[in-house]
Amino acid sequence: MSVGAFTKRVWQAALFTEIWDAMKVTFKHMFHRPITFQYPREQRTIPDTHRGALGLLRYDDGQERCVGCDLCEAACPSHCIKVISSEDKSLPLQRFASEFYIDITKCVFCGYCVEACPVNALAMTKMYEYSTHDKRTLLFDKKRLYDIGERHLTDAKKYLYAHGQEKEGQESREYRYFFPQSVIKPTQPPPKHLMKQVDEKSA
Repeated sequence: MSVGAFTKRVWQAALFTEIWDAMKVTFKHMFHRPITFQYPREQRTIPDTHRGALGLLRYDDGQERCVGCDLCEAACPSHCIKVISSEDKSLPLQRFASEFYIDITKCVFCGYCVEACPVNALAMTKMYEYSTHDKRTLLFDKKRLYDIGERHLTDAKKYLYAHGQEKEGQESREYRYFFPQSVIKPTQPPPKHLMKQVDEKSA
């Protein structure tokens, strides 16, 4: 080691230059705006498109939206939804979900079940504080899903509006799913150029 390098190291050790460099960074950040918020005293502003806990919704008259079609169960990639449908005895050919379960520990919050629902009976809310010591309480049944949907109805509606699945207005409120529904499309006459070719062949 040269004399100059040795003198420089002794000088830096005597003046604690490394400590002053570190303190320079500390003093620089003392005047910055704080980034970390103090949870749970401070709550984060969550957007309407947030994918939180799922909830079941009802119509404005209190009738259940879910018709037990099992499309949400079929669309779920993690197979965390179980729907048991039954026939409504008072209304022939109309079904409803007698049992509905979501294992929230398996849910990946992809939103496929909400998109698959033909009546917008499922919606995601801004609810994310449901941690527990007992894993079995995270199996949401039909009653709990309706409780979540009723408590977070505004957030659930905003989620559907933000994703374009439901429009805010009278047309959306009057929307119903009637079963059975005709899927036969009216037959249309073939184009004129095809009719002309058929006539030429027949001649």
